[in-house]
Amino acid sequence: MDRRTREYLRGRFGDYYREATLTSPPAADAREWGHIPFTEGGTTMVRHQSLLELGDLASFLAGEAPRHVYFSAARYDDPATRDMDGKGWRGADLVFDLDADHLPAVDPEKTSYEGMLAACKEALQNLLDLLERDFGFDVEVVFSGSRGYHVHARDPSVRGLDATARREVVDYVRGAGLDVEGLVATRSVEGTTRRVLRAGGGWGRRVHGLLVDLASDLREAPEADALERLQSYDGIGEGRAETILTAFRRNPEAVRAGNLEAGGPGARVLVERLADEAVERDSSPVDEPVTTDVNRLIRLPESLHGGTGLAVRRIDRADVAAFDPLTDAVPERFTGQEVRVEVTEPGSEPVTVGGGSFRPAAGEYVVREPVGVFLMARDRARKVREA
Repeated sequence: MDRRTREYLRGRFGDYYREATLTSPPAADAREWGHIPFTEGGTTMVRHQSLLELGDLASFLAGEAPRHVYFSAARYDDPATRDMDGKGWRGADLVFDLDADHLPAVDPEKTSYEGMLAACKEALQNLLDLLERDFGFDVEVVFSGSRGYHVHARDPSVRGLDATARREVVDYVRGAGLDVEGLVATRSVEGTTRRVLRAGGGWGRRVHGLLVDLASDLREAPEADALERLQSYDGIGEGRAETILTAFRRNPEAVRAGNLEAGGPGARVLVERLADEAVERDSSPVDEPVTTDVNRLIRLPESLHGGTGLAVRRIDRADVAAFDPLTDAVPERFTGQEVRVEVTEPGSEPVTVGGGSFRPAAGEYVVREPVGVFLMARDRARKVREA
């Protein structure tokens, strides 16, 4: 990024911060703060700062106009101490990061920016369901300003968790190493022992839901089709399929109760396959190092992302489904104006930031400012003198 482009972006970021309303996280003065300024190279982090050093946050951001702004998930006795052991760690929020680059179904070389954001929204919905329904967390949801989302859980019960405990939470939401045996309870009913799915919550509820839906579909299907579908599951042959189908049709109450004895030995195999389906459908591939790092710095909501010019936007929980980052995260300060840029890296897909679509070739253009800022921030264009 050349000097003119850096100066232009820094100036416009400063304009944004002079008008923006930013809310500091809880216990802001106990957190470490960091930022990356608009310098040549643009990757040098200035950190180990406290609000006592920065002063008024709004004034600091308006004056410094940094490229990126961060605060620590952790709370410290002395956040400005450079020695991590000397900071006096008090505990940390539980923070989850979803980035489209890390989604198993996304190939960054082949998936459009809009496609990556859509896939990340689906993973976010799964994560919120897991955190809210399975853990009972109240969470703050934030668009990262680039290709993903951050979710903050600040319940006092999680602050003291160490890295190992946080890794267990990550494994749970990722469905990693799901113990199917742990989803099954052994109960004594009228002198007999029954193995029953734990359907009250968690992954057991999800697997049970798939089992009930499958049983309902197979009861309605022609017998040949039902048997063929059952045999499509690895480990279920003709004999097991017939036993399971008979149980599904003769005793639907047992299926709804999660009774695995009714389906014979094949029922356990079927539950294992359905558990795989549940994990594939409902898990969320969060970035493990972010959650397990008890000293992590995370982006400040409503700051600007220096790689896109989009706002790191806090999202009300009720608005998550309707949130469109390519319009809702565009700073109002950048709308209604145009800017002249020289496109140096056209890329293979159109730019759709802020509405409309612009497919650039190399050369000079006058474009809507959100598009120009996006291209300059991603080092695909440079600022040129206005005509």
